Amino acid sequence: MCMITGDERLNAFIDSLDTGNTLFLNEIEKEAKETNVPIIRTQVQSLLKLLLAMRKPATILEVGCAIGFSALLMSEYGPEDCHITTIEKYEKRIPVARENFRRAGKEERITLLEGDAAEILQKMTGAYDMIFMDAAKGQYIHFLPDVLRLLVPGGILLSDNVLQDGDILESRFAVTRRNRTIHSRMRAYLYELKHHPQLETVILPVGDGVTLSVKRG
Repeated sequence: MCMITGDERLNAFIDSLDTGNTLFLNEIEKEAKETNVPIIRTQVQSLLKLLLAMRKPATILEVGCAIGFSALLMSEYGPEDCHITTIEKYEKRIPVARENFRRAGKEERITLLEGDAAEILQKMTGAYDMIFMDAAKGQYIHFLPDVLRLLVPGGILLSDNVLQDGDILESRFAVTRRNRTIHSRMRAYLYELKHHPQLETVILPVGDGVTLSVKRG
């Protein structure tokens, strides 16, 4: 018999209060679940909507597009003149994301850059009001210098899946060998966010854990 924990009950209750998204976003989310494509959890969706309403970013950079669900959500609930640049490496997901942007009529508002995020970020210029990190978790620490360079003073950096379903609490020796590198890099990333002189950061147990950072002016 599967036991339901208190945290699971609490999360289920919070999720039950959610008002949902547009019909099209709900359709994309359903397709993602059916094809086992990971997308942001319900509580992270709500947090994104809140940040978009508060900050009203004109420019957003997303690192990790997958099939485009998060980019479409930010485009739908962000300001009408907001432009989103998103990066994706996985070749099989790129055409799906492009087709989803076309179906949503968002091709003019969302730019998809194809390739390795580390290489693309190094070459990027410009300034972004908000950056959403949802790519390979072991690479967050390597992305950070360029992400900070691209983030405007007062800008928001949101990083998803930082608690690794609770594994982040464990000793590296309690984590499976294949996950130890990701585990150590994520711990280093969290330490850097909390101690970086340019950032004010809070770690939130939302979804699979997020960090919310503001770049000091």
